[in-house]
Amino acid sequence: MEYNDELTNKLSGLYKEVLDLIGEDGKREGLQKTPERMAKAMQFLTQGYDQHPDDIINSAIFHEEYSEMVIVKDIEVYSMCEHHMLPFFGKAHIAYIPNGKIVGLSKIPRIVDAYSRRLQVQERLTIEIRDCIQRTLAPKGVAVVIEASHMCMQMRGVQKQNSVTTSSAFTGLFLKNDSTRKEFINLIQAKLS
Repeated sequence: MEYNDELTNKLSGLYKEVLDLIGEDGKREGLQKTPERMAKAMQFLTQGYDQHPDDIINSAIFHEEYSEMVIVKDIEVYSMCEHHMLPFFGKAHIAYIPNGKIVGLSKIPRIVDAYSRRLQVQERLTIEIRDCIQRTLAPKGVAVVIEASHMCMQMRGVQKQNSVTTSSAFTGLFLKNDSTRKEFINLIQAKLS
């Protein structure tokens, strides 16, 4: 990733001030380069603002008559909670039922990254992924399930280390047809290999 030098300098100054405000010595050996590292980390963790998920999908759409469920599961998700700016992470499971168009499989994890590399809440992330696939492919249905652990619940607040949050969003046949939704849920839970 290329870093914006001007932004890196501005953020570094702010992070140095944060270190001072919490009582640290920014001149201490272990902290001397921390503000710059934090500035670059924040640019990396929020690079999704510069990415356009619709363009990602539109770059690899192919016309095919395949009409069965396509699932990409266990997609790693790393994001930052917008309420506390602490990480949440887990897995996304995404399916769609083509309607004359399919997408290159690598594009589905790429849109997960594009939306998750922003300040987020899990619920909105789930809907944004669903809506992007529905909007660009116009499939017969989309299903998205995200399971994530939130550091804002595990490191602070209620401090529940084993809690996992699950969110889901469906369109089309996944909403209208219980058996289609159940097939999706069964397949994402199954270990086929």
